[in-house]
Amino acid sequence: MSLLLLIIPLIAVLLFIFIKKDYLLHAVSISALGLQVLLAAFLTKDVVVFGKVESAFFYLDSLSIIILDIVLLISFFVAVYSIQYLKEDLRPGALDLKKVKLYYILMHLFIFTMVLALVVKNMGIMWIAIEATTLASVFLVGFDNDKFSLEAAWKYIIICSVGIAIAMLGIILLHLSSIGLLENSGFLDWVALMENAESLKSASVRLAFIFILVGFGTKAGLAPMHTWLPDAHSQAPSPISALLSGVLLNSAMYGIIRMTAIVNKSLGSSIYAGRLLMALGILSIVTAAFFILTQRDLKRLLAYSSIEHMGIVAVAIGFFTPLSIYGGLLHMINHSFTKSMLFLSSGTLIQKYGTKNIAKIKGVIRLLPFSGIAFLLGLFAIAGMPPFSIFASEFGILISVFEEGSYFIGGALAILFAIIFAGIGVAMFRIFYGKGEEKDIEPGENNIPGAVVIIILLVIIAITGLFMPETILDLVYDAQSVISGI
Repeated sequence: MSLLLLIIPLIAVLLFIFIKKDYLLHAVSISALGLQVLLAAFLTKDVVVFGKVESAFFYLDSLSIIILDIVLLISFFVAVYSIQYLKEDLRPGALDLKKVKLYYILMHLFIFTMVLALVVKNMGIMWIAIEATTLASVFLVGFDNDKFSLEAAWKYIIICSVGIAIAMLGIILLHLSSIGLLENSGFLDWVALMENAESLKSASVRLAFIFILVGFGTKAGLAPMHTWLPDAHSQAPSPISALLSGVLLNSAMYGIIRMTAIVNKSLGSSIYAGRLLMALGILSIVTAAFFILTQRDLKRLLAYSSIEHMGIVAVAIGFFTPLSIYGGLLHMINHSFTKSMLFLSSGTLIQKYGTKNIAKIKGVIRLLPFSGIAFLLGLFAIAGMPPFSIFASEFGILISVFEEGSYFIGGALAILFAIIFAGIGVAMFRIFYGKGEEKDIEPGENNIPGAVVIIILLVIIAITGLFMPETILDLVYDAQSVISGI
């Protein structure tokens, strides 16, 4: 089934090349992702029952299946949203059939690369897959083909390629640390490295972690390597922004988490890796807080919020206590669904108003009664307001920090959360209050399937803030054990 997860998007890409009707392009996209979601459900069941799914090439445990499920579920929602989103752009002649075809080819190649990174057991192949995510998505970032999107695409590919090259040096050092210990088949194998972590050469492991943290941290949007992210996320089509922020960042963070587990077991302590992770995490939150307060572009506001939340995950994993790891994994899930919903909602707003400038977007709820309300509630959710899921995981992470006696860090995090809430609150006031030129815009939802997707995502983040299904909690608990090396 893991192999089928990789074959399906490639078959879809081949079909896209030969299809000449737009409705068939939409149908193939939905069908391919629907099949992948179904396969992921069966794989999730196997992981729950057996603990892992393993072969010579593939490896799925509770950690990788959680992120894989996020990737495919959000990708399916994005595919549904994209149907009418693309039709809206077709009406004024901004797109033609060739561009729609290109959009779907690149999107499904992008999804293929993320799935590949999550299902393989070899870290070298995972590195290739994460590099391939850049190559597949860079043309989507520059999809509008104007000077701003092309500048963002160039910045994205240059910075991320440098970052991923640095990660390759870390992987080489990790390989050197295991020479003489593992057989040829075990080199860079997650399972073999974790099982033999205590025998790895500690000096090489320490240096390897720095390179991998910087390299994959660049792709995850951690400061100070984050500079590509606001431009790329703001210039890409909104459905692609949902994929970039909702799932790509998690795929890069996945590599960091795997490496953190190996390093901590190898050194017998979480202090070394933890301090580096917490330093970058707190720096990311501080950076995001500053720019959120001064942001005028709607999608850049959401992009900086993504930097904040990746920083929160890094801090949680850095503390490396059972509760902090548990909270960090939940936060990855909660952020993915919340931020994807917000980017999709923003796409509807931008198409309706024809601008990303916050100052020019007024009276949203009157013009977009469903998407507008969802966007308002989503901003509350991403800012950490109860009863939404982000609040639950942020609160759990804060508790884990205070339980460890780190009152200064816990207090600083609480203050930063409050500052970010204030920044998002200012943006909400501008968007939902006051009058502008909205009287010239016809009220109503133009993207009905998209509005349904947005409402479904809103319901998910509202319910999971109060009640998380037991199966998901069990998976997160097992993933916490995998990371802890228990």
